[in-house]
Amino acid sequence: MRRCVVTRARGDKARMIRFVVGPDRALVPDLAARLPGRGMWLSARADVIEAARAKSAFARAARGPVAVPADLTALIAAGLARRIAELLGLTRRAGQAVGGFAKAREWLADGRAGLIVQAADGSPDERARLIGGRAGVAVVATLPAAELGAVFGRDHLVHVAVSPGRLCDAIRIEADRLAGVAGSDTGMDLGAAAAAGGTSRASSRGPRNTNRPSGGNAGRDGK
Repeated sequence: MRRCVVTRARGDKARMIRFVVGPDRALVPDLAARLPGRGMWLSARADVIEAARAKSAFARAARGPVAVPADLTALIAAGLARRIAELLGLTRRAGQAVGGFAKAREWLADGRAGLIVQAADGSPDERARLIGGRAGVAVVATLPAAELGAVFGRDHLVHVAVSPGRLCDAIRIEADRLAGVAGSDTGMDLGAAAAAGGTSRASSRGPRNTNRPSGGNAGRDGK
């Protein structure tokens, strides 16, 4: 658990954004939470990130001047999108993901899909047709079809099925962080989407951080 330097709420560090200050006093988003130094943590929300930038929260937390990029939120969103693409590449190489309507539909029918990743700019009707009334499997829509296709060596791709496991869980967490940073919901439940004809945007993820203050002192964060 880590405490957000803006809201002061505590949350699971895997679902927050860590920052460090480089030797040149430039702020560095540490999306993998691996860089050395004392970290500063924010809730993965666009309004929180903008508040931290506008109100000098990073300088106060770092106890010194910090150079904060004006396009910080966009930089974080782009970084999270790259992480999702990299994770999908790992699932493909490990045989834990398939792309294309027919293969994704087959994995759904066989109960082999722990997650469906769909192109954010894909046709709502086509995306709903894949779902076909099935419930119980999460769906996220984070990357455009061209970027999703590039992961699988295609010009474009709308549907990807990912088998359950560690990589699947990691993609869902990154999709959740990206949704918060982008100020939109990139996840939905198959059952809800089918009931609404594919237009539902209800989240299939776990409870979001409500950012209610909690008692106790935040621990120091080495990494």
